[in-house]
Amino acid sequence: MTMTQAYSPGLEGVIAGETTLSFVNPERNSLMYLGFDIRDLVDKACYEEVAYLLLYGNLPTPDAYQRFCQELKQERNVPAEVLNHITQLPKTMNLMDGLRTAVSILSFYDADVANNSHEANVRKATRLVAKMPTLVAACYRHTQGQAFIAPNSALDHASNALYMILGTEPDAETARLFDMTLTCYADHGFNASTFAGRVTTSTLSDMHSGIVSAIGTLKGPLHGGANEEAMHMLLDIGTPDKAEAYVRTAMANKKKLMGFGHRAYKTGDPRAMLLSEKAEALCQRTNTQHWHEIARIVTNIMVNEKGIHPNVDFPTAYIYYIMGLPIPIYTPIFALARVAGWAAHIIEQLDNNRLIRPKALYTGPQHLPYVPMSQR
Repeated sequence: MTMTQAYSPGLEGVIAGETTLSFVNPERNSLMYLGFDIRDLVDKACYEEVAYLLLYGNLPTPDAYQRFCQELKQERNVPAEVLNHITQLPKTMNLMDGLRTAVSILSFYDADVANNSHEANVRKATRLVAKMPTLVAACYRHTQGQAFIAPNSALDHASNALYMILGTEPDAETARLFDMTLTCYADHGFNASTFAGRVTTSTLSDMHSGIVSAIGTLKGPLHGGANEEAMHMLLDIGTPDKAEAYVRTAMANKKKLMGFGHRAYKTGDPRAMLLSEKAEALCQRTNTQHWHEIARIVTNIMVNEKGIHPNVDFPTAYIYYIMGLPIPIYTPIFALARVAGWAAHIIEQLDNNRLIRPKALYTGPQHLPYVPMSQR
């Protein structure tokens, strides 16, 4: 069969739409949200400010910021019916399955669920950003047989999330670093989960359906699940003296090291570079330098001998581990951060919608004769 158009496996390099939300620049190894460099946002802003930027298209004034933070705090609680549904789910569930189900159920209790106007979508997006940590914490604590912890309106977004998950208020340095990781995860161009959300809502489906699609996509280990696998790898290595042998054995067996490589960045993920610096300081502060040393050895071998750089999931994995966060909750945390970006992309999609419906290159047989069943 003659191919009339170029085919790109995995749609690599294919431009599937326009966005003003985030710019992934492989040539400069940079990432910007609405024109603002990720390093500036991580070092100078907080997650609430970044979420506002994504949803409203500009940085908030002091008054707008205070109103937005207050709205997030007011919207943290989820209906009791949703929490009751979570308690009926198997305690052995994958947390991403629980989160996907909880968001779907949450849609029944949102008065704007069927309203796809810009204003309604911003309202739904704000509620989803506010409630996602509550859902993540509720799902996790259910699997542990622990009582649900209600949101604490005295805490900021990052601190409250850690409080609801772990049951104790974090110190200021831990909360600030956790906030930085949320900012790094907030958006990233037309990644797989974001694209899934846009495809779903391009049919004029609703925002909650788009977020459910995104969560299901993020679950996969080649996307959101990579941070969990990266930490399992670090635990398998255990100590710095075993790191080199582990990597060389993996390389000899052609085993993929999770947390390394990125479709968009060939010479370094700027988020990984930024968080690696923060992780080193965390390891020094908590006397857990062995994790940074293992990471340094693994990174040096992969970069110098394979030309493969760490992505954002690699430093995030041991940052979360040192914070005491359980590994199964890493990907749900990714989701509670990325929900701001998902929602912003869904708003952008619906504001200027066109059904996303690509072509397929047919490679199967043609014009086969039909054989009656009695002759087969």
